[in-house]
This record gives sequence, C-alpha cells and structure tokens, in this order.
Amino acid sequence: MAKELASENSKFDEEKSKMSPRKKGGWITFPFISGSILGVGLAMGGATSNLLVYLVQKYNVRSIDAAQIVNIISGSLSLAPVVGAIVADAFFGCYSVLVFSSAIQLLSLVIFTLTAIVQSLRPTPCAVPGTDSCQTASKGQLTMLYGGVALLCIATAGTRFNQATMGASQFDRVEDQAVFFNWFFIFMYAAAIGASTAIVYIQDSVSWALGFALGTGVSAVSLAFLLLGSKYYHKPAPQGSPFTGLARVVAATLRKLKVKMETQATASYFHGNDDMESLIPSPSFSIFNRAALITEGDTNPDGSIAKPWKLCTVREVEDFKAIVRILPLWSSSIFVSISIGCQLNLSVLQALTMDRSIGPHFSIPAGSMIVPSFVSFVVSLTFLDRVLFPIWHWLTHHSPSPLQRIGLGHFINAVSMMSSALVERRRAAVINSHEAEVHPGWIVPMSAVWLMLPLALAGGAEALHFPGQVGLYYQEFPKALKNTSTGMMAVLIALGFYLSTAFLGVIRHETTWLPDDLNRSRLEKVYWLIAILVTINFGFYLVCAKFYKYQNTNSIEKVSVGEASAI
Repeated sequence: MAKELASENSKFDEEKSKMSPRKKGGWITFPFISGSILGVGLAMGGATSNLLVYLVQKYNVRSIDAAQIVNIISGSLSLAPVVGAIVADAFFGCYSVLVFSSAIQLLSLVIFTLTAIVQSLRPTPCAVPGTDSCQTASKGQLTMLYGGVALLCIATAGTRFNQATMGASQFDRVEDQAVFFNWFFIFMYAAAIGASTAIVYIQDSVSWALGFALGTGVSAVSLAFLLLGSKYYHKPAPQGSPFTGLARVVAATLRKLKVKMETQATASYFHGNDDMESLIPSPSFSIFNRAALITEGDTNPDGSIAKPWKLCTVREVEDFKAIVRILPLWSSSIFVSISIGCQLNLSVLQALTMDRSIGPHFSIPAGSMIVPSFVSFVVSLTFLDRVLFPIWHWLTHHSPSPLQRIGLGHFINAVSMMSSALVERRRAAVINSHEAEVHPGWIVPMSAVWLMLPLALAGGAEALHFPGQVGLYYQEFPKALKNTSTGMMAVLIALGFYLSTAFLGVIRHETTWLPDDLNRSRLEKVYWLIAILVTINFGFYLVCAKFYKYQNTNSIEKVSVGEASAI
C-alpha cells in the first residue's frame, strides 16, 4: 500500500511539474548578461580603439593609409551585427550565437596579444614612422593581424545586436524591457569609454602586449559570465528572418511585371491569415502591388500559397513599402556618417603630431581622443532626456518629433566640422611659425586638447540624430519589422566608414592635401570641404523631411529620447 501511495505521489508531483514549470528569465539573468555586455565591449574596444596607432607605430603603415584601413575595419564591425542578427533570428537563436561569438572573440584577442608579444609577427621597428626608410610588414605578418581582425568581425556579428535581443527576451513586461535597454545602452558606452581610456593608456604608456592581454582576460571573463547564467535564461527559438519576406516581395514583383493589373476594386489580392481581409494595397509605389495579386497557380485548393516566391500577402507588400518610403530620409544621413568617420580618424592622426601632455607626468594617448565624443554623447543625451525635452513639452505640450531631433543633429554636425577646420587652421599657423623646425615626426607645440571641442560637438550632434533616427525607424516600421529598424542604423554607420575611406582616397588621388606627413598637409581644406558637403546634405534632408508624412502618427508622442536610444 505504501509503495502504491508513493507511486501515486510521484505521479502527482510529475504532473504538477509539467503543469507549472519553473519560469526562466527575469532579473536574475541581469548580472550575467550585463557582465557579458561589459566584457565584450571592453575587449572589442581594447582591440580597436587604438588600432590606427598600432598600425602606424608597430606595422609601419603610413598614416593616411592606416586611417583608411581602420575605416574599412570599423565599417565591417558596424555591418557585421546585421548579418549576425539575421543568422540568430533565422537559424540558431540568440543564446547559441552569443556563446559561439564570445568564444571567437576570445580567440581573436589571443591573436592580437601574440602579435604584440612575438617580435617576428611584426616588421622591424622604425625610428621615424611614416618615412620611406621604414620596413613594410610581410604578407605573413599582415595575414596574422588581419586574421585577428576578421575573427573580431565574426565575434561582433554575433554579440552586438544579439546581446540586446537576448536581454530583452528575459522579460515579459514592456517596462522591464525598457529598463534593460537603458542599461544596455549605458554599459555599451561605459565599456567604450573604459577601453578608450584605461586600456589605450596601458597600450601607449606601458605595453601593447599587456593592453591586449588585458582585453583577452576581460573577454574570457565575459564568456564565463554568459555561461554561468545559462540555466536561468529564457532561450527563444529562432523565428525566421523578416528579410526573407522583403526579398519575396521584390522577387514576386519581378516575376509579375508583365501581368496586366486590374482596378483596385476588382483585383484579387492575397491576405493569408491577416484578419484585415478588406485591406487593399495603397496606391503609392503601386508596382509592388503585383506581388500580392493572385494569378493562376499561385494558391493551393485550400487557399494557402503554392509558390512563396511568386505571391505575398498585402501586409508584406505594405511592410516593404514602409521601408521604401523612408529610404530618402535614411540616405540623407549617409554623408553625416561619412563626415564622422573622417573626423574621428583624422583627429587621432592630428593628435599624434601635437602636444598631448597634461602636466609633467601624463600624456593623453592619441587613441583616447575619441573619448570626448563618447562622453558628450552620454551627457548630452541625459540633458536632453531629463531637462531640455521635458521643458519643451511643458512649454509646447508636445515632444520634439524625430524629424526635428534629426535635423538639429545634422545642423550641429555641420558646426562640428567647421570647428575642426578652425582648429586645423590654428595648428597650421603654429607649423608655419616654426617652419625651420618642421621635419617628419616633429611635434607641433600646440595642445591636443583643442581637438576635444569639435569632437564634443560631434558627440552632442550624435545624441540628437542617432536616437532620433532609431526612434523614427522604430515608430514608422511595421510591427513585423521592428528589429529591422535597428539594422537600418547599423548599415548607415557601416556605409559611413566604408565611404569615408573612399572619400579620403579620392582626395589623395585628386589633390595634394593629404601627404603622409600631416605637418605638410592641407587638412584644413579637407575639413572645409566636408563642412560644405555636410551643409548641402542638410539642405537635402530638409527637403526630404518636408515631404515625408508620418505613417504611425499615434506613436510619435510615445517614443521618448531615452526609449529611442535604448532600442
């Protein structure tokens, strides 16, 4: 009898366990995920923040060549997460991709550390970097270095967006997700500031090997944090990529170009499982309506799609159109990204030629010159979100629209480029006053602190147009494509870095403004050219903004600066 009772109790406990399984996720996962975010950010920043200086000083790469190489690498690091997000959504899920990518990052940092430790993996040191007498790196040496860079790109592809998605998926309440996104944003920039100051200082002033080794250790700790929380995570299964639906709309449209369109009232459109069966495609961009037009053989007898790449739902077509409508506004920010890419790397090169000492015992690492931009971004965003925009709302009874925030960011960015031109004019004046002393490697007797003002202005501009753009894309994109909205910004940043490389290449080919010796350059003209082009681009943006009509007007007031920046 006792045995039977025990058996019944065991069955009862088993059934109870099945009916109410222990819920996973929640705030218990926060320490593990936040530790991973900080570690990954510090490790990546430690490998890339000072990479331009590493190429110039340790691999004898000419300064402008190094700036162009770093722009290509930065573009790849910005674009790779889009691919990583697609892979995670469509095939493997966030957690698996995160673990794999974190392990790849650890391997890449090990390679960076080896290049700094093993002398044979680098060319012979050059007394005066940038001169013709410097030995160039061999193919084997460059293969080792760029192999580490390639692995870092793969690691970034699987971590940057997926960390945010993985963290948000631990919470059911929108309020909790918003809080997590805010912390994700804070951790990301805190890691960037820490890497660009502490780790860069160690690389410049103590040892490159120690600096990279520190990044390796941090990467290992971040992987350990991620794995330690494994049993607590909610791990959503892959849901499929929304990009597939967009591609299907294009394919179906192309396959039906010769199909004769009927009037909207009589045409038969496919709705699938959409409840809004009365919805007909909008008249704008009507060529894409063909993708939802039902023709012979498109559907099965039960009403399902027979040929997925020849027929789409009306909802999918309208989702695709939403992206097409916003592309002109999106494209107007491409040159802003180009200007930022040029400014950041050229400022580091300027800092290498200037007096970076603060007091008798401390010198600012050239790679840390981008920190004012990060700090300004965080401070400006906090001020806007907590002070300026609430006052704006109190006075006008509405919040600034995303288009207004983006426009103001464009304007301040143009002012930042003009400031860079004025600082360079002063640097050139100091050089001209010491003409007899100028030689390759000569340090201009002018404080590099002057470079911080334009970079701080650039950071303030980013605090307006970057969250404004993410907020605009998030509110205007259809529900099924909210994740795609963040990808739009990533592609924009990547294009900025890639095209800034091409931009500087054209200037070098067509003018004499950018020789290898920056003290003999006409960098002021480069900055003025960028400032003029950014101003013209601002005019293009104003035209696009004037003719753009919000599609989701009900959500305009709901997206605050803090929410937009956290997405």
